[in-house]
Amino acid sequence: WSSPPEAIERFKSQEIWFAPPQFYELCRLCNFCSLHELHQFSLDRALEGCERWMPVLLTASDGYIQLLPGDELYPEDPDYTGEEKIIMSTDKKVEDIMKEGSVFHRIVIKNINNLAVYVNIQAKYKHMNPLMMNSDCSDYNSRL
Repeated sequence: WSSPPEAIERFKSQEIWFAPPQFYELCRLCNFCSLHELHQFSLDRALEGCERWMPVLLTASDGYIQLLPGDELYPEDPDYTGEEKIIMSTDKKVEDIMKEGSVFHRIVIKNINNLAVYVNIQAKYKHMNPLMMNSDCSDYNSRL
């Protein structure tokens, strides 16, 4: 068993690897100081509903951005089935794309062990946004 911050530290040091969705969820879990707090949150929002997501990949010249619902670059009609093979790409660098934007719900992928979560939108259904963090820094204080 590892706490979310411990798992992120192990990911950062390349002891373990997990995919961007798991990194996102660990960043979300870092909002809670205890298992009791997480359990209470789950009970309080259990009947609020949920949203189906499909990340949309934007390929940049030096990395990738997984766009999530609510992000200003997220397509109006995403391909939920994978049949349409929508490809979004740009010759811009990730840093330039980030500087141009203002409404974020995305995971920036510089390489397999360098992920960052950026969220500045209101989560739907009384859910909790992940803490915005980068896998190459340690600024979280969950005690889960």
